[in-house]
Amino acid sequence: MLLAADVGNTQTVFGLYDGATLVEHWRVTTEEHRTGDELGILLGRLLDVATVTGICLSSTVPALVRAYEEWAERWTGATLLVLGPGTKTGIPIRYDDPREVGPDRIANAVAALERYGAPCIVVDFGTSTNFDVVSPAGEYVGGVLAPGIEISMDALFARAARLVKVDFVEPPAVIGKTTAAALQSGLVYGFAGQVDRIVEQIRGELGAEARCIATGGLAELIAPHARTVEKVDPWLTLEGLRLVWARNA
Repeated sequence: MLLAADVGNTQTVFGLYDGATLVEHWRVTTEEHRTGDELGILLGRLLDVATVTGICLSSTVPALVRAYEEWAERWTGATLLVLGPGTKTGIPIRYDDPREVGPDRIANAVAALERYGAPCIVVDFGTSTNFDVVSPAGEYVGGVLAPGIEISMDALFARAARLVKVDFVEPPAVIGKTTAAALQSGLVYGFAGQVDRIVEQIRGELGAEARCIATGGLAELIAPHARTVEKVDPWLTLEGLRLVWARNA
């Protein structure tokens, strides 16, 4: 069994694979100061670690890479692969400094190319909203980073004393008749409009109608209102990690 771990700044997603089949998945809060032993206790409650023979890790939190290495060494007999510079991905990285690209972005590009072909665009709704681009030649050529939904809303609530936090759900209408509905409308339609504009600009630069795939925790909330998004693939990053593992086996 392969454990794919996508460690983001806000949340961590785990996926357990039996061959190419995702048999189970979990989403937990990322805690930057977790130790290897704390990870052992957490993961021991989620899965039978004894069944895990391989671990493929993507982490945007550098401090946690060592914790996962400690956990893998002490708590499992599994081989750990950390996605980073030098890892075989099967996709050329056309970035000025490939070391600057987040491993989750590479995993998304790998999976999108495999599943949907080139050219394609991945929109990942995470701590930041990432747009990652695979060219018609099947190369990772860069993308766009924008403030994420949750941190944008948190900043608004922190600066506006009369506004309170609202549930991230679809509003009953575009024109809000309550403050909560107005905030929800701004969230859903504002970010959907951002997606459409950026994707249109990317397609214009590529000179191709690249397919657009959405992933991330809030993709299913925003994507139905973005006309440029063709598919929501919630476990795209995990699939990318599975593919990277297979290409380095």
